[in-house]
Amino acid sequence: MTAELTRGQNHPLSQVRLVIRVSAAAPVVAGITLGDEQGRVPGPEWVAHPGAPALPGLEVSRRAAAEHRIAVDLDAVPERAHRVHVLLALPSGAGAVRFGASAAPFVAVAEADGPQGADLVSFTLTGLDAESAVVALELYRRQGAWKVRAVGQGYAGGLAELLADQGLPQAHQLAATVQEAAARTLTPPVPAPLSPDQTTTPYADQTPAAHPAPRPPDPYTSQRPTNAYDAPPAPAQGVGPGVPPPVGGPVDYTHPRRRTTPPPPPPTAPPAAPGRPATPVAGDATGWSMEERLYNQVWGMFEDYARTTAAYRSAVDFADTRMERELDEALADPRARMGGQADVAREAARAKHTQLMDQAREVLDRDMAQLVAESDVVEPALPPSYAGWDSPVWHAYRVPEELPMALRLGDLRLPESELLRIPMLVRLPLERGLWIDSGAAGLADGGFADAHDLRRLAMDTAVAHVARLLAVHPAGAFTVHVVDAAGSAASSLAPLTGAGVLAGPPAVGAAGVADVLGRLTQRVDLVQMAVRGGAPDALPPGFDTSHQLLVVNDFPHGFDDRAVTQLRYLADEGPSVGVHLMMVADREDAAAYGPLLDPLWRSLLRLTPVPEDYLADPWVRHAWTYEPALVPPGSRVLQQVLAQVAAARTKPE
Repeated sequence: MTAELTRGQNHPLSQVRLVIRVSAAAPVVAGITLGDEQGRVPGPEWVAHPGAPALPGLEVSRRAAAEHRIAVDLDAVPERAHRVHVLLALPSGAGAVRFGASAAPFVAVAEADGPQGADLVSFTLTGLDAESAVVALELYRRQGAWKVRAVGQGYAGGLAELLADQGLPQAHQLAATVQEAAARTLTPPVPAPLSPDQTTTPYADQTPAAHPAPRPPDPYTSQRPTNAYDAPPAPAQGVGPGVPPPVGGPVDYTHPRRRTTPPPPPPTAPPAAPGRPATPVAGDATGWSMEERLYNQVWGMFEDYARTTAAYRSAVDFADTRMERELDEALADPRARMGGQADVAREAARAKHTQLMDQAREVLDRDMAQLVAESDVVEPALPPSYAGWDSPVWHAYRVPEELPMALRLGDLRLPESELLRIPMLVRLPLERGLWIDSGAAGLADGGFADAHDLRRLAMDTAVAHVARLLAVHPAGAFTVHVVDAAGSAASSLAPLTGAGVLAGPPAVGAAGVADVLGRLTQRVDLVQMAVRGGAPDALPPGFDTSHQLLVVNDFPHGFDDRAVTQLRYLADEGPSVGVHLMMVADREDAAAYGPLLDPLWRSLLRLTPVPEDYLADPWVRHAWTYEPALVPPGSRVLQQVLAQVAAARTKPE
């Protein structure tokens, strides 16, 4: 039975040898891109197109045509490739310039060796208008198996914009190469499906396309995805894919700055009973360590949550639109309105609407139940840097010897499932400052009538974040400075000051503000000069090489124009040399500065001390409700963790 997908829906694939059929009203170019776990394509060698039609396990047509058959062998796809994107683009000079000018394209996935016409899934790409390129389907790895997702993401900027959105270097050059190869002919060849007796790549005898091999992307280069929840995600460190060699040979994943042995295989779940979903296993994603696997698994859960919700909302919109159309048609004929035909039509439309809504909810509940089950397994396995403050892992806390990959700043959820919360993880070291918003302007319910209570809660939230940052860094590798010009945060800062983990007493008054900002600004200048001069060893003797965090409370109290300029300088230049900023402030308090401070607020990742829906995911742009990671009331876990951090700092080496 064929599963007819709507945009955003996914479906498990029971077979690995597949044929993807494409039907369009006008000739189109069919292509394939291979992506890493974040969906990014590292280079042109990871793209199959008419000029280079074959990749290991994949083969597309050499021509633009209205009908395509794409051969897929998922077992032959390189292990580093976690996503297979099926692309369609209108060829240049073929007449049609946008998909909206003709009937919607249709794609179907079938077994390569199955009976003719027995499709596993199908998807009609409706809703396209000015777009001339579209990502039709995505095949992706999930819990050791493959799934297919209906994407339908179009691009009015054409193939170049699509490839650039997938992170491909030289996207415009490759798009031009593809269009040039497709323009040579527009007749529709049909590639043969993979034969069952092929045990190695079925494309070993084909000559690879000749296009320049770019320099492999450096997966260790610093990205800017620290706010990965409102910007497209960057590849995780340590899992950046290598560039495949010419088609037909084994993939070489070596890199001069990384280990050459393959990562250990992730844990596998026991076989599931027929008709039952696979049993979730913590750390079933790929990675060199359990920490990295859990990080990638959390990202996979986050994406599945977003896509599943998008599919449900799309189905609800479809049901509502269909009922409205059927009701309008029933009432369009004045003669039908006078008799009982209109009542019958209305009842039929409402019954169909109820049926569609029930089907959509059933699918949503099924997928959410699987995600909740996976979350129940993953959450207890998270290390301290990823775990909530209520996790038992903190009872066995020890100061780490290495910096972790990421840090938990809170939880994210959507209204469709109040039970499911996804940890909000940001990469370390921080590449953006944090802004804990102490203002009530963004609160929808206005639950805090007392502004003082909200400011106190904002500072408590900041202290919890600071404590976690101190706890996940090795001893002495993270130094915290606090500016509390008015001295209003003494009670909130008590856990930090009492444990003695601050660089010094909180700075108060304008003089204290100027002193701290002056020292940190000088530090940034010194490190930048040493790095740019190629002499990092030329720093003064005894120079503190730890990361620095400046916590500013009640900005702009105690700040003059010079101090504001220094603060902006630290926010812009500090992260690259290990100086980070955390502000606890109400933007309205600094309204007198006007647009002067707009770049400062934009450069910081905004967090709230109370739940608020203002963050967006990079896939379908849902408005996610953020919940801060607060210490449970009455818990002593914060004091216990800080006591160990302080003890580790004073322990003789």
